[in-house]
Amino acid sequence: QQQLVESGGGLVQPGGSLRLSCAASGIIISIYAMGWYRQGPGKQRELVASITSGGSTNYADSVKGRFTISRDNGKNTVYLQMNRLKPEDTAVYYCNAKRLRPGGEYNYWGQGTQVTVSS
Repeated sequence: QQQLVESGGGLVQPGGSLRLSCAASGIIISIYAMGWYRQGPGKQRELVASITSGGSTNYADSVKGRFTISRDNGKNTVYLQMNRLKPEDTAVYYCNAKRLRPGGEYNYWGQGTQVTVSS
């Protein structure tokens, strides 16, 4: 069974850092495009950062220069390093794995981890 499990969320003061982890089972992340999304209170889910199977990365403008996505294929885990956190980064963060297949795509989500930035 395919499963993505996020961890590392919590409460942090503005300007602080957190590192989120997404451990995958049932899939091999090296052949998937992996992404981190977030959904803040009253907001739609948005893409924060993504990394292709080839290692190319993409970031939302709001997090460029502060967040870094990376993957460890040996550990089948994706990370999101978040620095200089702001209150507006408060959200539930979700891990996503996506891969094309004939006639559609494989698309898996984790259960989410809460990040709260507050003094």
